[in-house]
Amino acid sequence: MALLFPRLAFPDDRLALQVGDAALSYAQLARAAGGHAARLAELDVQPGDRVAVWTQPDVATLVALVGHALAGVTSVPLNPKLGPRELGHILSDAAPAHVFAADPAAVADRTPDAKPLPHREAEAPRRAVDEAPLLLLYTSGTTGMPKGALIPARAVAANLDGLARAWAWTDADEVVHALPLFHVHGLVLGAFGSLRVGGALRYVPRFSPEAIAAALDAGGTMLFAVPTMYHRLADAGEADPALAKALAGARLLVSGSAGLPVREHRRIEALAGRGVHERYGLTETLINCAVRASGPPRPGYVGPPLDGVELRLVDDDRQPLDARDDATLGEVAVRGPSVFLGYLNRPDATAAVRDEEGWFYTGDLATRTADGAIRIVGRRSVDLIKTGGYKVGAGEVEACLLEDPGVAEVAVVGLPDEDLGERIVAFVVPRDAATPPDPAALIDAVAKGLTPHKRPREVRFVSALPRNAMGKVQKKKLHADPSG
Repeated sequence: MALLFPRLAFPDDRLALQVGDAALSYAQLARAAGGHAARLAELDVQPGDRVAVWTQPDVATLVALVGHALAGVTSVPLNPKLGPRELGHILSDAAPAHVFAADPAAVADRTPDAKPLPHREAEAPRRAVDEAPLLLLYTSGTTGMPKGALIPARAVAANLDGLARAWAWTDADEVVHALPLFHVHGLVLGAFGSLRVGGALRYVPRFSPEAIAAALDAGGTMLFAVPTMYHRLADAGEADPALAKALAGARLLVSGSAGLPVREHRRIEALAGRGVHERYGLTETLINCAVRASGPPRPGYVGPPLDGVELRLVDDDRQPLDARDDATLGEVAVRGPSVFLGYLNRPDATAAVRDEEGWFYTGDLATRTADGAIRIVGRRSVDLIKTGGYKVGAGEVEACLLEDPGVAEVAVVGLPDEDLGERIVAFVVPRDAATPPDPAALIDAVAKGLTPHKRPREVRFVSALPRNAMGKVQKKKLHADPSG
C-alpha cells in the first residue's frame, strides 16, 4: 500500500512541525493526529465526510488537518478573515459535518458552534494514496462566488512527488514559510509537502523578515514565499546584513502565487548570492510547472511542466499551438494525475473547464520557449488585450513597467477604444505619491523594451489597486470603474 505520509506510519523523534515556539516530532505528531482522528470517530464522522477547520496559525490547526488526511476525512480549510457573506456561501455549499478551531472564541461571532481542537493522543491511522477527496479548497472568487475544488489524495501525492524531483526535495530539508494554510501554496506544498518527503516544516505564524531569518537560521533549507514577501525581505536585507546572511543560508528560494518581478529577482540575488526559483499552479491543478533546482533561476519564467504533467498551449478554439518562439500567446491546458476531481455541486462549471479527454483549461495566457519553459502573461478573461489587430498579454507589460524604480505596483488593462478596439491603460501605484514617475518615460520604456504596439496609451496614477480577500488584483473593477 502506497502511503500518503510514509514517515508518519513509522514515526521517530525527528522534527516534523514547528509553529512559533511549539514543536512536534514525527512521533508526537502521529499521536496528536491520531487523537484528533479518534475525536472524529466519537462524533460519528465517517471517511468521506467533510469537516471544516479555521486555519488559525496554530500547531493544533496543522494537527487537525493531518488528522483529517489520515482518517480519510475531507478538510474544508477556512480563511480566518472570511466575512459573513462568503463564509455563509462556503458553509452552505460544503455542508461540513463539524467546524473546528484552535481558538473557537476568535470565530464565535461567525461560527458559534465551532468545536475546540482536542489535545489528546491515540494511534494514528494510515492513509493510502487513493482517489478519495483529501481537500475541498475554495477558489478566490474573482469571477463570482468561490467554487469548491475537490482535490484527491492521488493528486496531492503525485504533485508533491513531481516537485520533490524538480527541487531535489528530501527528508533532509526543512521548509520555512509564513503562508496562509487555506490554499495550495501554504497547505499542500508547505505543510503536506514537508510531511510527504519526511522532512520538517518551520511555520512562521506571522510574517516578518526577522521571523523568517530566525527560522532559516534555526535550520531552514528551503523558503516558500510570495512576491510581496520577497520585496519586504529585500528591503529589510538591504538594511540588515544578518538577514541577507540568513537568506544566503537556504539552499533553495521559491516564489509562487504571482509572478516575481525581475527587479526583485535581482535584489534577492544581490543579497543572498542566489536567485529565486519560480513555479506555477492553480487550485484545481496544483503545481503545473517549476524551474528546476538543478539549474539557475529564470526570471520571468516558471520553468517546464513537472514530471507527470502534460501541458500544451491552445488557441481560442482550444486547438493545440505548436509554437515555441516565446512570442505566440496561447491558453495553458494541462492534463495528468494532479488535476482535481471537479467542483462540488457544479458539474456545469467543471464541464466548462475540463473536456472529455481530461484536459483542464486554465484560463492563463502564456508563451513557450524552444526548451519548453513557460512564461505566464496573464488571465485570458482580463489580461488578453486586443489592440490594433495585435494580441497583447497584460502581464508582460506589467513586468516591464515594474522595472522602473518609481513603480510600486501596476495593473494593465484594455479599455474600449473606437480606433484600436482596446487601448492599453496602466494603473500605477507610485513608490512616492509626491514624485511619481514620468508617464511618458514609462510608455517609452515599454515601447523600447517590448514593442511599440505593446506600449500603454495612457498611465493613470492611483493610491492602491482593488484586491480581493486573497490579495489578488481585481481587474474587473478597473474595467467597471476606470477611474481606479
